[in-house]
Amino acid sequence: MSDSQDAETSGRVPRRIRRVLRGPRPEAVPTAVGTACTLIGLMDLVFPRLRYTRVHALAEVLPGAVSSLAAAASIVVGLLLLMLAHGLKRRKRRAWVAAVGLLPVGAAAQLIHRHSICGAVLSLVLMGVLLRYRKEFAALPDPRSRWRALANFLIMGAVSIGLGLLIVRSHPDTIVGKPSFGDQLEHVLWGLFGFEGPIDYREGADYTVGYSLGALGLLTVATTAYLAFRPEHPAARLTAGDEERLRALLATHGGRDSLGHFALRRDKGVVFSPSGKAAVCYRVVSGVMLASGDPVGDVEAWPGAIARFMDEARAHSWTPAVMGCSETGGEVWTRETGLDALELGDEAIVDVADFTLSGRAMRNVRQMVKRIERAGYETRVRRATDLEPEELEAIRRAAADWRGTDTERGFSMALGRIGDPADGDAVIATAHKAAEEGAEDGPYGDLKAVLHFVPWGTDGMSLELMRRDRSADPGMNELLIVASLQAAPQLGVKRVSLNFAMFRSALARGEKLGAGPVLRGWRALLVFLSRWFQIESLYKFNAKFQPRWEPRFVVFRNTRDLPRIGLAAMQAEGFVSLALPRLLRRGRRPEPRPCAHPPATRDRELEQAA
Repeated sequence: MSDSQDAETSGRVPRRIRRVLRGPRPEAVPTAVGTACTLIGLMDLVFPRLRYTRVHALAEVLPGAVSSLAAAASIVVGLLLLMLAHGLKRRKRRAWVAAVGLLPVGAAAQLIHRHSICGAVLSLVLMGVLLRYRKEFAALPDPRSRWRALANFLIMGAVSIGLGLLIVRSHPDTIVGKPSFGDQLEHVLWGLFGFEGPIDYREGADYTVGYSLGALGLLTVATTAYLAFRPEHPAARLTAGDEERLRALLATHGGRDSLGHFALRRDKGVVFSPSGKAAVCYRVVSGVMLASGDPVGDVEAWPGAIARFMDEARAHSWTPAVMGCSETGGEVWTRETGLDALELGDEAIVDVADFTLSGRAMRNVRQMVKRIERAGYETRVRRATDLEPEELEAIRRAAADWRGTDTERGFSMALGRIGDPADGDAVIATAHKAAEEGAEDGPYGDLKAVLHFVPWGTDGMSLELMRRDRSADPGMNELLIVASLQAAPQLGVKRVSLNFAMFRSALARGEKLGAGPVLRGWRALLVFLSRWFQIESLYKFNAKFQPRWEPRFVVFRNTRDLPRIGLAAMQAEGFVSLALPRLLRRGRRPEPRPCAHPPATRDRELEQAA
């Protein structure tokens, strides 16, 4: 059956019926198992030791070393079960294997050390549930890198020290003397490495403390070594063959979506429809399979690409999400998958034929452009193929240097490069000003600002990057956008996509007369968040050019996934970074790559210009 026939067939089946046919949500059992694993892990760590049970008499017959080893095993198993709980909720196969192996050990530790029949039974019951529903836990591993080994060492080391202090203090009646906090910390540190510390115990408690501290140290070393030496499962990357196929699709269908060219970011993965006529590009961030924009290619083949996307998400137990799709894209996504959609914001699109600097509405932009031109600035708008290699290299280095932050911004409307030979149809607008008499030009000559546009079909372009020299006059972005719109007819461009304005409708309606208290409160919250994120400033900046607004949507599985999707999107866009501090990174600083939106250091300028 072809992709178009699939679309027609699925379109006849209402969403609710398809949900019933699919049966109960597949994540119900793994979620319950993960929660139970968390509770049992906590029980292994903090459940009090019962001294007067039927098991106590049996435990007294065993050698003392066995009880000490059981105490250490209880702590280690508890920590590992807590670490595995999230993987079980995500149906990870390796987490299932590890949990099945650890639960019997935890049950034995509950009997021997804590003398708890109930705790042992609960551990064995959970193991039985895991064996009964073993087919539910088949998700493949996530993309990973060896940086997690260092993060694990730091986190597990801190946790081991904290638990070690609690273990040292858990036998106050058997401690000889009154050791200080420094002595206790020293005892923990020596114990993690398997040596005796300065504190002495009576009644054999030193064995229990020693085995427990040694087990914590061994756990830290073992998990770190495993993460450091396991085979690396790299994140998906766009191969040369995939890029060639995507460019062929864009050549035929690229005019439909202004975000289509951004699918060529080389840090994205891609899945194609069975017919090869459509594709969905994505990046995995914190367990979220994040697509951006609409699928690339023939609309009739979209269902096949979307089905492949959802299959990939299920195989790895990733949370599927789509950022910034159009209304048509949102309808297809929700119809084919049963996902939900929520309006995220609006894209500003200027029709070149309708753009003019005349009129009262454009007075501020007109005056700013005239003032900058009188200051001696001139503009040049050209295709990338029309630039000399030396000038193109200078523009690329200037854009990287003017970024103003170590973190790359942009994902859904960012290409991540400038001056690539494969992007020869891109449009580059530059502002120039010769140095005053007696002064020297800057490191990039008379270049003062850069705008980079990527193709939008054969008759459009999308703004990808805005950068300016900090010493240049304010208003460089307005100057170059106006120059680009005025030069568009000579370039064969009829429509220009500017920045994406999140929650634009809420900001616009909330400031109007008669807005209700809920809408005014929502707008006030957005204005408050604009201190850190470009929400209001980008909206006002785009509104100055009198664009038409095209709504964009976020597609998600259920409401409780929205916070996680929001965090993943902010990581992808560069607003939140979970990377290691710069001092802990190896090698040279990576070369910056361009982004879709102006960096955060330009917020004040945008607000003043608005």
